Amino acid sequence: MSHYAVVAPPLYSHWQALQALAQALIDRGHQVTFIHQAEAGALLNDPRIAFQPVGEDSHPPGSLARTLRLAASPAGMSLFALIKDMSRATDMLCRELPRVLKQLRVDGLIVDQMEAAGGLVAEGMALPFVSVACALPVNREPGIPLPVMSFGYGTDQRAQKLFRTSQRIYDWMMRSHGRVIARHAERFGLAPRTGLHECLSPLAQISQTVPALDFPRHALPAHFYQVGPLRPTTTERRFWPLLSSRPFVFASLGTLQGHRFRLFKTIARACRRLHVQLLIAHCGGLTPGQEAELEACGAYWVTDFADQLSVLQQAQAVITHGGLNTVADAVSSSTPILAVPVAFDQPGVASRVVWNGLGRRVSRFASSKTMAKQLAALLQDKGCHSRMKEAQRQLSQAGGAQRAADIVEQALGSRSERIKATG
Repeated sequence: MSHYAVVAPPLYSHWQALQALAQALIDRGHQVTFIHQAEAGALLNDPRIAFQPVGEDSHPPGSLARTLRLAASPAGMSLFALIKDMSRATDMLCRELPRVLKQLRVDGLIVDQMEAAGGLVAEGMALPFVSVACALPVNREPGIPLPVMSFGYGTDQRAQKLFRTSQRIYDWMMRSHGRVIARHAERFGLAPRTGLHECLSPLAQISQTVPALDFPRHALPAHFYQVGPLRPTTTERRFWPLLSSRPFVFASLGTLQGHRFRLFKTIARACRRLHVQLLIAHCGGLTPGQEAELEACGAYWVTDFADQLSVLQQAQAVITHGGLNTVADAVSSSTPILAVPVAFDQPGVASRVVWNGLGRRVSRFASSKTMAKQLAALLQDKGCHSRMKEAQRQLSQAGGAQRAADIVEQALGSRSERIKATG
């Protein structure tokens, strides 16, 4: 069987998705090793998955915690500091991966679209690799705004100009990362490139989206596969005991944004205005005192973690930061979405939610009154559930982690197969 290496930015949601893919491959007899700085190993919780630490000198203990702090509040100078951290990680991996991949004797790589190093090194070493979009795909296409942009879909000249201008601004902001990509592409003898979208696999590209979670696409490569969420085959389901027949709303801002106490207070006050039951899951970002204050503001329950799939099956609406995983889970359970985007691809996800009629969007700076108005309209929108049926059908037929494992096996093969094929 084969040995695959996984290269991805050390973000919880990304590693959980790729871990589900790794588990599917391991169940088929393959070996999988994640490679990154030492602290990232804590993001894995399946002992069958190997982990290879690298970058001990450039990324000592404490460096990942700093990066995650920057990612939790990506605004102003923190955003540029985060981009520099991203650049340093790509540079470190480009320097470390060739040696480690030879040592591990891997047959191919599974590379997160958000980490350029995996594709650069694989191409430089003539190793096959598959790209995985754990967030919105970075594949660029005329007429489609970048994932990090909040724009809606548009085909008129004004929209096209807006998309092009925003793309130039984004590339300027990412220029330090682009220089790292360009330098290592030249070092590996590859064609010039400066962006993540230029480091994708020519063999297979896997996305957690389906068409109903994106804008209309017309220029994706033939080897682009939309498989839906990468999840374990079986998950434990725990249902939340409801106290009355009032509408039940679930609120979560994900693992990186769970510390946003003021935003949670606005959500709690908005739900109190509507007399709905609210469950807040802050993913460990709040203190017990803050939990108590949120309950005083209108939340029925406040907890660190809740089984998201089970809760969404009970909820009449979900208030979310617009993370792709939460949105996909909401669609799979036919739970209308009120998106409150904060950063990264969340504005893009929120725009796609609205475009596809899967929910509504409200600013994170909105008042509780405005948020309550949007939530009330969402709860009363009978058409939202019917519009979700097609998205649900696409998700149920997409294949998930098992189909992604099929694609990886077909695209990467094994070392012995490649040797046989080349004589």
